[in-house]
Amino acid sequence: MFTIAKILVPIDFSPRSTDAADAAAAVADHFASEITVLHVMAPRFDLSLATSAESARTEAEQRLKEFRLNEGQNHRVKRVLLEGEPASKIVEYAHSEHVDLVMMPTHGYGPFRRLLLGSITAKVLHDSSCLVWTAVHTPDTASCVHSAQPHHIACAVDLGPQSGRILTWATQLSGEFGAKLSVIHVVASLDPRLQTYYLSPEWRGEVINEAKAELVQTMETAGARGEIHIEIGSIADAIANAAKSVQADLLLIGRSSLDGVTGRLPTNAYAIIRESPCPVLSV
Repeated sequence: MFTIAKILVPIDFSPRSTDAADAAAAVADHFASEITVLHVMAPRFDLSLATSAESARTEAEQRLKEFRLNEGQNHRVKRVLLEGEPASKIVEYAHSEHVDLVMMPTHGYGPFRRLLLGSITAKVLHDSSCLVWTAVHTPDTASCVHSAQPHHIACAVDLGPQSGRILTWATQLSGEFGAKLSVIHVVASLDPRLQTYYLSPEWRGEVINEAKAELVQTMETAGARGEIHIEIGSIADAIANAAKSVQADLLLIGRSSLDGVTGRLPTNAYAIIRESPCPVLSV
């Protein structure tokens, strides 16, 4: 049975934190989950702007208590205040409390925020072992709550060893919400110097047919059913365009195992999250 018992929502009191918390409340209502709203106070090396460390903590406690959350009847909420390096504390808390899902914005405030994932979100994505939901990386925040009750889920796979597991997750999630499932695979662009040959209709047709056959077999093994989309091009851009084309409410992507030095987030995942037209659930 697909279930999410514990949801962690790290907040920095920005409007985007509120959007993520509202989405978490909608998910929690569906699964009767417990929500933990977590604020981490970063170490302060200069207290000249505050009367004392204690007053800063008191202020944070009050803001956390007053933080707006759509508290429904089918979930429980607790608020936690920690001190330390935010990303590390979020990952540690998620692990120690056996959190099933972390829900957070891709960034708060700051310059160049459209171009870069926030460093805290990037580290949580890289280091955490649970599901991580990230809000859409654009000013459009209405999609946050829509993704919490999705009608159309897009799942992007690379046909690597983890694809079957990701497809199983996507199938279970779409079944839980009665959502339509679209499965996306992108054949990466090749050397542009050879594009006269590689972009010929004959070659494109052959590549698409081979990829589709492999994807169909992978889906059958995973017991997944969905509409297949094979694209050729830049991986992040092609996935984003396909998700937009099918009007997906939520994009599901995979993360690698913890083995090795690269962590859990594949090379293209940051770009996919940054370009996605809808919130992304990283498995």
